Amino acid sequence: MQLPLIDLAVIAAYLLCMILVGVWFSRKKRNASQFTTASGNIPGWALGLSLYATFLSSNTFLGVPGKAFGTNWNAFVFSLSMPAAAFFAARYFVPFYRHSGEVSAYTHLEHRFGPWARTYAMVCFILTQLARMGSVFFGVALALEALTGIDMRTIMLITGICIIIYTVLGGMEAVIWTEVLQGIIKTIGAAIILWLVIAGMDNGVSDIFRIGMQDGKFSLGSFSLSDFGTSTFWVVLLYGFFINLNNFGMDQNYVQRYHTARTEKEAKKSIWLCVYWYVPVSLLFFFIGTSLFAYVQQHPDVIAAVKQQVAAERGIPMTELTPADYGDKVLPWFMVMKVPKGILGLIIAAILSAAMSTVSSGMNSAATVFLKDIYQRYIDPEITPQKEMRVLYSGTTIAGLLAIGFGIAMIGVKSILDIWWELSGIFAGGMLGLFLLGILSKTRNAAAVGATIVGMLVILWMSLSKYLPASMERLRNPLHVNMIIVIGTLSIFLTGMLLTRMQRLKTS
Repeated sequence: MQLPLIDLAVIAAYLLCMILVGVWFSRKKRNASQFTTASGNIPGWALGLSLYATFLSSNTFLGVPGKAFGTNWNAFVFSLSMPAAAFFAARYFVPFYRHSGEVSAYTHLEHRFGPWARTYAMVCFILTQLARMGSVFFGVALALEALTGIDMRTIMLITGICIIIYTVLGGMEAVIWTEVLQGIIKTIGAAIILWLVIAGMDNGVSDIFRIGMQDGKFSLGSFSLSDFGTSTFWVVLLYGFFINLNNFGMDQNYVQRYHTARTEKEAKKSIWLCVYWYVPVSLLFFFIGTSLFAYVQQHPDVIAAVKQQVAAERGIPMTELTPADYGDKVLPWFMVMKVPKGILGLIIAAILSAAMSTVSSGMNSAATVFLKDIYQRYIDPEITPQKEMRVLYSGTTIAGLLAIGFGIAMIGVKSILDIWWELSGIFAGGMLGLFLLGILSKTRNAAAVGATIVGMLVILWMSLSKYLPASMERLRNPLHVNMIIVIGTLSIFLTGMLLTRMQRLKTS
């Protein structure tokens, strides 16, 4: 598609504004504290919108409608789990990190168990972060390829370079304030898309509910308590609670921002503001997916080109495709065919902002971890302020380039949301279990080492056993992939408690 000049102008203006924000904040006196925590001068409302914008990545903007289109609202249970995780974060995690004074989320693990624990958690975080940023790059490239015809790799490179520039120039302060703007733009963009879909229905919202109810599109999944091998309500609820607990409690992205707030009270309020915004807005995106499903029932011409493209890519007849096979591509094609000139540029800017908010904060937090947990810990403990800034700049750039590489590697995956959920569960499970063991128990180093080894083995088995040959089918993991973080976390925590108990019995 050849974008009209007015839409190109809107997109160019948005990208230019983001870079100018970085230039503006680069005028301030630069030091590591300003770059990583904005010198603790961010108001709570801005921090809350920043957290909300980070949650509302392109995985939500594109992956959620695609998931709702292809299946139902089962994935919305993830959002319903957020308040419980936010409660623990506001009550326990924020005071813990604010009182520690450590910018890195993983320094505490070294104090409790030694350098190995800090390094292990740091590696888990970096892998999780690269997977998150890579999936975000893939999502935005998937949409913009349909809208512009530009190759996905080129889109990732251009977008990634723009994000690297303003993140390096402005640091965390630029990241947070641009995310405030991006959060607003994304929300407006979603509302415009939904309005256009509803306007195109024969009988408006009533048709959406009628068709959605007929096809079970509003289902939250099975409520069976005996089935943990499929994506039931309880499987997604458990996954959501544990992954959000990991986000609020161990993810450097979030922990680092607790230090940017002016006070502990404002840091706590920012978490709840994030939840208050994200839960209803994520529901809006699920409704967009269901609305698109109803729309294509009345306008099959919109979906014909998508099905033809996917069938050609996979080398199968169109009749064998299911909505889940092409769900992620429907929203971009709707925008191509139905969104008016001028408005399309605004929505593309919203998609770009969905990517930029998550990736920019990810780059900054990855650079902070590189400085605090790698460079200062193992290479140069007496690093000068000037060298700190050079390391942060280099770490931000390297993180951005690696994330682009991860995004390119994901080209061809079936569902953005599925691949992100699976990778985050694999990489983050051990980190959360070790953290909980450190703050909720009196486990010693030897027991923590043993528990972590057991947890790693469990996570590896749950992740890789699906590749075992048919003759070894009985050894495969019978649980759904979303249970990896749940079982991995509990394996480390409960094993550590058990080993601690055994040690006490032995010495008594």
